[in-house]
Amino acid sequence: MKRILIRAGISPLDNFDASYMLLNNSIGGNVGNLIYQYSVFRTLMTEGTTITPDYYNYEPNRAEEINQNYDCYVIPLADAFRKDFVPTLRKYTKLIKKLTIPVVVIGVGLRAPFEPKLNEGFPFDEDVKAFVSAVLEKSAMVGVRGEITANYLTRLGFREGVDHTVIGCPSMYAFGRELTIRETNITRDSMIGVNSSKLSPKNVLDFITRSMEEFPNHYFIPQWRKEMQLTYTGSPTIGKPADNYPVKMSDSVYMNNRVRFFLNVPTWLEFLGKADLSFGARLHGNIAAVLAGTPSILLPKDARMRELAEYHQLTHVMAHDIDENTKLMDLAEKADFQSVHKNQGRNFDHFIDFLNKNQLEHIYQSNVTPKTVPLDDKLTKIQLLPPIVPVSGCTLEEMVQRWEDYYPKAEEKQAKRIKKQESQLAEKNKIIKKQKATLNRKSVRLVLKVADKFS
Repeated sequence: MKRILIRAGISPLDNFDASYMLLNNSIGGNVGNLIYQYSVFRTLMTEGTTITPDYYNYEPNRAEEINQNYDCYVIPLADAFRKDFVPTLRKYTKLIKKLTIPVVVIGVGLRAPFEPKLNEGFPFDEDVKAFVSAVLEKSAMVGVRGEITANYLTRLGFREGVDHTVIGCPSMYAFGRELTIRETNITRDSMIGVNSSKLSPKNVLDFITRSMEEFPNHYFIPQWRKEMQLTYTGSPTIGKPADNYPVKMSDSVYMNNRVRFFLNVPTWLEFLGKADLSFGARLHGNIAAVLAGTPSILLPKDARMRELAEYHQLTHVMAHDIDENTKLMDLAEKADFQSVHKNQGRNFDHFIDFLNKNQLEHIYQSNVTPKTVPLDDKLTKIQLLPPIVPVSGCTLEEMVQRWEDYYPKAEEKQAKRIKKQESQLAEKNKIIKKQKATLNRKSVRLVLKVADKFS
């Protein structure tokens, strides 16, 4: 039996409730992570394979345990080449160097402005080089998300086609080689799925807000962990009040019960499968719609979204093409929602070739349309939890139940964190005190030695 350890905060077979997922950050800060992780689970979970999440525990001191209990470590990543991810990259580099089992990175990207200046370099270049070099000692090649990331790694000295290759986002292959986007007839009464990001430029955020007014039957689907807590408990606010992004419970989408925060992929896809259209500035929010067969319009805001939109031919509109007169209805009427078919087959075949080169077994080993999919079979036996609705849309009993479940656990977790920090501080102070005492003794001996010479 093959035993795979995978970077993930939750398995598709873990049915964690909202309180647990919030307190343990099972979504890794953004529930969009669940989409590509789900795809990798489904693809690699063969009859003879067990896949265990690392639950984001990648401490280097786990190396011996991992070597003994697993046959392979699979690391799906998003835009991991960025400044605030450097501490994690460094930890992974230390851990990977200690491992004796294969380590395969399935999808990783660069976070950069829409028009990145690769020749100028980034502050994290050396950390990326160290990480990729460590991975290549344990696998055949690294899979990157798009051409921009490929060009970046090539500039750092890694060889395209040998050390790294573009595979896109694994989420696009969740259900195999084929995609089916249904035809749609958009009217003012159509159900619309909306996703957004506070990091988008003002003209995009204004457009998204206008579009929600244009289509009253909309549902806002946030992805940040902070938005998960806001939806579940009603607080705290996630930023300064804004007229083009919902940040507090009194904003209309929350007050009108038009928010849904999903805890798992199947219920997310099921919900979007009922929508007539999905649009917005979230990559995986729109890929979820594509996987559900729903027409989708992506609004890329940076290089990572741009390279994936271009590689997968996702239906998209660039931010600079949106102004105060842009209407969603007009975009929907002009959009080619079938463009994702153009490269899907070729991209999928290349992805499978990447898995084969890294000697990863998968459900498409002998047939691109497998008769049995172990993950699907196991999911039929689980009653997955529905999405979180805003606390403002709950009964009084459910409100109280949420608060009584979440806040005591949050306080207990905070108390443990403080106690741990105090213990670590005490240990550091003990070491400093010992070092000072040693230094003082050495200083006294040195003074006596000098005085002795002069005498």
